[in-house]
Amino acid sequence: MAEAVMRPLTSRERMQGQTEDGRSMKVVAGEFIKPNKRLTSFERLEIYNRQYWFRLVDCLSEDYPGLRAILGDRKFLTLAEAYLQACPSRSFTLRNLGRGLEGFLQEHPDLTAPRTGPCVDMARLEWAHVEAFDSEARTPLRVEDLKGKSPARIRLRLQPHIQLLTLDYPVDSLVLSVKRDQGLRGDASHTMPGGRSRVRSRIARMLRPEPIRLVVHRWDHVVYYKRIDPLQFQLLEGLRSGFSLQGACDAVLTDAPETLVPEVVQGWFRDGSAMGWFCRRSRG
Repeated sequence: MAEAVMRPLTSRERMQGQTEDGRSMKVVAGEFIKPNKRLTSFERLEIYNRQYWFRLVDCLSEDYPGLRAILGDRKFLTLAEAYLQACPSRSFTLRNLGRGLEGFLQEHPDLTAPRTGPCVDMARLEWAHVEAFDSEARTPLRVEDLKGKSPARIRLRLQPHIQLLTLDYPVDSLVLSVKRDQGLRGDASHTMPGGRSRVRSRIARMLRPEPIRLVVHRWDHVVYYKRIDPLQFQLLEGLRSGFSLQGACDAVLTDAPETLVPEVVQGWFRDGSAMGWFCRRSRG
């Protein structure tokens, strides 16, 4: 039954009439589902088949509104169906449905051409949003916790929910626009002449190459995106890798521009602490 329910629908969004080995689905359905007064065995099984696919496609649409805005509804649907066939749900929760989407896009660039680069970045960002939304948050580190300790012995820990992304396109701006007012998707379906072309132009302007460093983090149950300086990003990566505070700072300050004075680095830590990025390091 699971195999039948998880089979893709036809182009008319109905259950396929044959199994992969060529048997009649009506015959197969009758082997494990009884008909009733109103529906045949095939029709009863088709209800579950359609519900399964509609729910999974809806889930991907909800989790990846930015990717859908880039591709458009039809192309996104084609991508979603191809992905779900190659990477069917194996988890008890739909939260994990898009875990393999970034890798799938890299392996199948034809599904997103000519915007494969922005699409891969968007998939990374929107999966990072999922991770940041419900990953663990630990007790934030306080200044008092560091008093009297040598920088060489301090090892700061980043909150588990923090995601550090290196992106080639400013996809954060696009996804925030989509989530703010659904403007791009609303305009795309507008019936006024030229509406779709205006949206395509707007998306193209927002997806010009622009390398960025992004922190995706959660504060007070809300996910935020914050662009940061590449050196600040390097510092956070060093801390996440287990460097001491002194070691991470030394790695950044070595060969750094003269404008990077200690006061700037102190400002980075001050801002990060205010947003709760650092937590107490567990023992053991």
